[in-house]
Amino acid sequence: MIIGAGLAGAASAWAATRRGLSVLVLEQFEPDHGRGSSHGSARIVRRAYGDRLYVSLTGRAFELWREVEAASGRSLLNFYGGLDFGPNRHVPTVAELLRAHGVAHEVLPAAEAEMRWPGMRFEGEVVFHPQAGTMDAAASVRAMLDLARAAGAEVRYGTAVTRVLPDDTGAGVQLDSGSSFGEQVRGRVVVVAAGGWVEQLAGKFVPLPEIRVTRQQVFHFPRVDPTQVPWPSTIHEAAEFAFYHLAGGRDGGPNDDRKIGQHGGGTPINMGVADGGGGQEITAGGADHDGVVNPVVRKRVVSYVKEWFPGLVPVPSAEVTCLYTTTPSEDFLIDRTGPLVVCSPCSGHGAKFAPLIGELTADLVTGSSSAGVAFPERFRLDAHTLAQSGAVSL
Repeated sequence: MIIGAGLAGAASAWAATRRGLSVLVLEQFEPDHGRGSSHGSARIVRRAYGDRLYVSLTGRAFELWREVEAASGRSLLNFYGGLDFGPNRHVPTVAELLRAHGVAHEVLPAAEAEMRWPGMRFEGEVVFHPQAGTMDAAASVRAMLDLARAAGAEVRYGTAVTRVLPDDTGAGVQLDSGSSFGEQVRGRVVVVAAGGWVEQLAGKFVPLPEIRVTRQQVFHFPRVDPTQVPWPSTIHEAAEFAFYHLAGGRDGGPNDDRKIGQHGGGTPINMGVADGGGGQEITAGGADHDGVVNPVVRKRVVSYVKEWFPGLVPVPSAEVTCLYTTTPSEDFLIDRTGPLVVCSPCSGHGAKFAPLIGELTADLVTGSSSAGVAFPERFRLDAHTLAQSGAVSL
């Protein structure tokens, strides 16, 4: 049984059905909802990281994305290349890790990068690698769930789980009063892939690290010349704030308005309260996830566009919020305790790994090792408990 039908839940369902498992997916909201972390038409995919583990994992993740595309017959990835720069980006480290993993790349001075991608400004050295671009998040969720259904999985929308009830023979889940299943349903193993709701569902039974849920804002800005080839996806770690930007896809409208956001720094969200009994009472949507854009963040991003993008109109054409779920180290949290598997790849940089996250989760469910990579010990609960407070270099 899988709680949550976002990218992590959909990928886990596909991976589990590929191994012949019986799968039930429970999702509290309707298909294609925008109240979590897996909606929209564009997420960054890239090989570039400042951390050796994640560079290596991107290689396997890309192989699995190609399998999803081939099996579903859908094009989910668009390759525009990727750019990394800024005084806090550690460009030499990023370039060296790409080299060590055999990933083609170039290191360019800012002036040359500005000539190659007119309409953008740069500072310092810039790393470019072609194996990067965007992933259609909403289409990817649909593709993996369709593949899982075709292999026998059942997906129930509008079915909110209010409690998880593990015991010696498996785990039951308490459903809200409107569920067509009745009050409870049981599974041999329950995967909690509930994004921002993971702590409320699993925290009573699993020793989770601190999980921070925030409301983030993203904006789309029109391109001055919409006929220009889309710029590469970009990570810019400036002196004070870190920003990302990418081609907007469907959400960018007919002229592919640029999607821009600040990494981190969002508004903390209250996702629900413990009921003090045998489980957790969940507040659907987050108690204060109202979807309202923070005007301070809007002003900051507009100022950023004015300074760094002569090729954009510095007035947002659209804006939207989404949830980030992060651990103190920004490492993913994937582990099993008894009949519960916690699958929290964490928003902000987990989306690009979705099919690999699903395979790692299926490894924990089956006790096998079929993901194609060694299970990263840094993702275990114990590793999070022992980890120092410093974050990974993304």
